[in-house]
Amino acid sequence: MSGKLLTVLVLAGALSSALVAGMFYAFSSFIMAALARVPGAEGMRAMNAINVTVITPSFMVLFMGTAVLGIGLVIWSLFSIAQTDSQLVLLGALLYLLGCFGVTMVFNVPLNDQLAAAPTEALWNSYLRTWTLWNSVRTAAATLSSAVLVAVALRQAAA
Repeated sequence: MSGKLLTVLVLAGALSSALVAGMFYAFSSFIMAALARVPGAEGMRAMNAINVTVITPSFMVLFMGTAVLGIGLVIWSLFSIAQTDSQLVLLGALLYLLGCFGVTMVFNVPLNDQLAAAPTEALWNSYLRTWTLWNSVRTAAATLSSAVLVAVALRQAAA
């Protein structure tokens, strides 16, 4: 792969990871706190509506596209793993794939499914804490992914 193409792909991964991190940050920072302040039934209805509404082409292309790009970057990096930039690309891609995408699939989506299936006050109180914790993990992972990939793109641009 040419150096310029790789730099563009790394930068695209950095930007898309940052956008995902920003969306998730909003939830951990204030959206979940706002939902916790309204009566439980209203909060659950709102969160269930969000979980249905988020499945849009714009979000899915960004969220899933970043994962697909991450897989491509992992594969590329494994072919030149002795190079520092390849190691950093691998780290950045895995942060997104495991810490953001993986956490979403293993923790946040099942919690969303539970809330949709049986919305009770007891579940809602637990959901707020647990979902926000895992959302904060995926926010941090996407943020770190972006930072690492930006560093690689800057190194490549300077070379």
